[in-house]
Amino acid sequence: MPELIWQKSTYSGDASNCVEIATACSTIHIRDSKHTTGPHLTVVSSAWSRFVSRVARPRPQ
Repeated sequence: MPELIWQKSTYSGDASNCVEIATACSTIHIRDSKHTTGPHLTVVSSAWSRFVSRVARPRPQ
């Protein structure tokens, strides 16, 4: 597996208490930016897309 390139949201600034993601061919890797050498979660790209679309959807008021 090629080395993962980790990124965090530009909204995070220089904060170290963020979630970082790295993309691969068919998977998304998610980790805690405070524990970069610790374990990370891996999900398939379709699951990540569903998650992002749900959290980005405006909530009814």
